[in-house]
Amino acid sequence: MFDTGPMSAAPAPYLSRDDLAGRLPAGSWQRVVYDEFAATISSPVRPFPCVFGVKGFETDQLRYLFIDDEAADPDGPAADRLAAALGRFVAEARSFGPHASLVAFFRPGRVAAIEEYRARMWGLLAALARRDAAPWPAEIPAGTDEALWEFCFAGEPIFVVCNTPAHIARQSRRSSTFMLTFQPRWVFDKILGTEQAAATSFAKVRRRLVAFDMLPASPDLGRYGAPETREHRQYFLDDANRPAPACPFARLRDTDAEVV
Repeated sequence: MFDTGPMSAAPAPYLSRDDLAGRLPAGSWQRVVYDEFAATISSPVRPFPCVFGVKGFETDQLRYLFIDDEAADPDGPAADRLAAALGRFVAEARSFGPHASLVAFFRPGRVAAIEEYRARMWGLLAALARRDAAPWPAEIPAGTDEALWEFCFAGEPIFVVCNTPAHIARQSRRSSTFMLTFQPRWVFDKILGTEQAAATSFAKVRRRLVAFDMLPASPDLGRYGAPETREHRQYFLDDANRPAPACPFARLRDTDAEVV
């Protein structure tokens, strides 16, 4: 739907909030899923738990990508579109502000079982890794079962959040369509720069989760780098508080050799 040609000549493949009104026709799937997202994240009555995402929305630092494919084939055109957009986003994100994130919506399809969406997310992340020509950052372990592991693309560590229509009890991870949010690691590093700031922010998020979701905060949530924390468990939270399954990849590079 959007041109993803050379960065020097083509318009950005994603939109800002201010761009959306004139680009998305009323009643289109893109407008419907965006309006739902906007209403959820900006509600003054039911504050959304992710205070970082709320701030990014309020200040128009988020960017929105609409992929006209429901991503049932994680290694198909959706991955090509997402890789092109994510590479450009990484290059431009710091100019958007300290709360920048890329929100990718996929065309709605049938509502699948929750584990199908988990597999879809990992399939897409592995497909992105295969399309990434940049070296893996030296400071980030390659193995997913490490406390400091994070998904990386174009040389940038990125925290990933998956929302799906199959999430009911965990409303903070619900969307009317398959949705991925990419938050550069430096967003958290700036906001959570001191122990006091981190403790205050995480306490606020957890208080909001209690009021927002129909179940307690997931035991898989934790501080990046803590010995017991694994980032991959937080990318996709279950709709119950069952322990997250093992990551399907020992590492995301050279996945043909590293599938476990």
